[in-house]
Amino acid sequence: MNRRNFLRTTGIVSTAALTSTQLFADTIGAKHEPTKGSIDPATIKKIRDRIKPITKEERSQRIAQAQKLMSENNIDAVFMEGGTSLDYFTGIHWGRSERLFGMLLPKNGAPFFISPKFEETRAQEQTGNGKLYCWEENESPFDLITKILKENGLTTSTLGLEETTRYFVTEGFQKAIPTAKIISANVITAGCRGVKTEHEIELMQIANDMTQEVYLAAVKQLKEGMTESEFGTILTNLFAEFGVGGGALVLFGEASAHPHGLVKEVKLKKNDIVLIDGGCSVEGYESDITRTIVFGTPTKKMNDIFKIVQKSQSDALAYAKPGVSFESVDAVARKVVSDAGYGPGYKYFTHRLGHGIGMDGHEWYYVVGGNKRLMEKGNVMSNEPGIYLLGEFGIRIEDEMLITENGAKFLLLKQQSLEVMF
Repeated sequence: MNRRNFLRTTGIVSTAALTSTQLFADTIGAKHEPTKGSIDPATIKKIRDRIKPITKEERSQRIAQAQKLMSENNIDAVFMEGGTSLDYFTGIHWGRSERLFGMLLPKNGAPFFISPKFEETRAQEQTGNGKLYCWEENESPFDLITKILKENGLTTSTLGLEETTRYFVTEGFQKAIPTAKIISANVITAGCRGVKTEHEIELMQIANDMTQEVYLAAVKQLKEGMTESEFGTILTNLFAEFGVGGGALVLFGEASAHPHGLVKEVKLKKNDIVLIDGGCSVEGYESDITRTIVFGTPTKKMNDIFKIVQKSQSDALAYAKPGVSFESVDAVARKVVSDAGYGPGYKYFTHRLGHGIGMDGHEWYYVVGGNKRLMEKGNVMSNEPGIYLLGEFGIRIEDEMLITENGAKFLLLKQQSLEVMF
């Protein structure tokens, strides 16, 4: 597990402007013991009361949309193992192991599920009235899949495999059904998951609202001498007050010049950059927000760099809309940074502008040079330009950007300065 993920797992209501003077005047030199219960319970309840789970009807609509895309793309069936896509279409949560469990979705009709025989009861609990086939420990699941395909006239069909399918599964399909054409099912899974419904957007909005409240509460607990992991634990504990899993990558001072940080721990000093990159999950839907502030007073150079990054983010937001390419939005943001003297290309703005987000923190579609796909209404992605000066500091601002019918909008208020987070 990398350091980014470790800090995320361990460790819109208020819009008040929190300045560095307000935040930190009484904290320099104080003991860094985390405050408990620092989010107003009424705020927590107000946000949590908006949560509505995804319904069976919505999942049925997703299956229907997948089958529509299969017909349009000449794919006769799609197979997916346990994981995010299976959860998206069915609500089934199933960990992956060497024992194959999965769903085979034909272009027409109900899906089929396969499971190890000794897991039949648990599988039946989740598949409900679905067609469940089981294989014994001394049998091959691929022989069972072949039987299902033969019974449904699909042995010479085009079969799509969900993109995260492991190699031994792909190989098993190829050997067991050599007459079938095996291809990626990306056009189906990404085609469905890449366009969010109003309900999905609302769940992501709730996750964003929680993240805002956590960040605003957490920065009040910054103390000189605190380590990055100590602050990460505070963030994780604050997300837990909402009853959700969440956390953040935390970078202090020079470590902020490395987009995903360093292995070594850095302790917070007066006037250091503090970069927080994290979020939470609500009913499976993620938030991913980055705010960069200063623990004390920012230098002129810090403020100047922030303004460049802010303009890069704002220009990309203004340009994004249905019908423009993902790569062109990245180019708009990158030009601002390069024109300001921090180019060319990836020299100081070292990563892509953004990534899709939904049930996975990083998913389709990527806002990066070379991606000529056109944006469409319902796409949600991060917009996160940054400038990183090795040996000094880095500044990144990240917000989730929703493509609407006429343009794009952020799910939260934009960061105003190194002293005002939202």
